[in-house]
Amino acid sequence: MSPSRSSSRNGEKDWENASTTSSVTSNTEYTGPKLYKEPSAKSNKHIIQNALAHCCLAGKVNEGQKNKILEEMEKSEANNFLVLFRDAGCQFRSLYTYCPETEEINKLTGIGPKSITRKMIDGLYKYNSDKKQFSQIPAKTMSASVDAVTIHSHLWQTKKPATPKKVVPAQS
Repeated sequence: MSPSRSSSRNGEKDWENASTTSSVTSNTEYTGPKLYKEPSAKSNKHIIQNALAHCCLAGKVNEGQKNKILEEMEKSEANNFLVLFRDAGCQFRSLYTYCPETEEINKLTGIGPKSITRKMIDGLYKYNSDKKQFSQIPAKTMSASVDAVTIHSHLWQTKKPATPKKVVPAQS
């Protein structure tokens, strides 16, 4: 074995050890301002983007709405998103942001309540990207692994408010 070859092998080994050590210490030693927000362990942003593009709002007819919603997702700082369906037929209604720590569900865009509470949720759904479809999950509790929800049917406005009839002023 030539000396140059053994030194390069040692050099690689030292480099590997040094990089492992430095990356571990850099995480614990940083004491500067908290400008960097630690990414959430789980984010379903890409899953929801795929679901919108290939399932909820697939096709040319939905392209405008889909692009608008994807744009809103890009502007949002949220890591978790939820699709709201009208009912078990999985008809898209709106997109919400979900914060697992506080369990807050707030509307980003679309038709539906401004926010959703645990009591309002009727069904939980998971998106299967292989089958390009949502399937209901038997869970009762909200978690970051949920991709879509339905709310109880009585929470949807069934009738539009009646327009007031014109009152003809009495002539005197």
